[in-house]
Amino acid sequence: MNIGDHIPELLGRDAEGNEIHAADFAGHKLIIYFYPKDNTPGCTAQACSLAEGYGRLQAAGFALLGVSRDSAASHVKFAAKHSLPFPLIADEDTSLNQAFGVWREKKMAGRTYMGTVRTTFIINEQGIVTHIIDKVNTKDHASQILQLADD
Repeated sequence: MNIGDHIPELLGRDAEGNEIHAADFAGHKLIIYFYPKDNTPGCTAQACSLAEGYGRLQAAGFALLGVSRDSAASHVKFAAKHSLPFPLIADEDTSLNQAFGVWREKKMAGRTYMGTVRTTFIINEQGIVTHIIDKVNTKDHASQILQLADD
């Protein structure tokens, strides 16, 4: 997925099993953030930053979706534990990760594996990607998005 691309119509299912479609956000700006795993330090800091800044993001006209490979059950626990006010998509088959190009080879401790590269996409009212954040400030991500969206 690149700047100028239209996002896919089917985005996946949220933690409650509801299908999420791009058309659900027609006429609204949308943030889709991809993160590696529920309840890990960086992912928790990022989710909490977005939860704390959610009111400001909404006031700026944004809807928000989080996406990881975790199961719906994991998302339910993660969202409840951290009072997340936005939906999390359970992308267990990585189809959405792959569509957005964030499912890539990673290396850690001399090991190579496939995983989600932490990335945030800002999408306009027509479903077109306008910004991609690949250097995510996990502790202050809401402000990072708002600053970029104001440019």
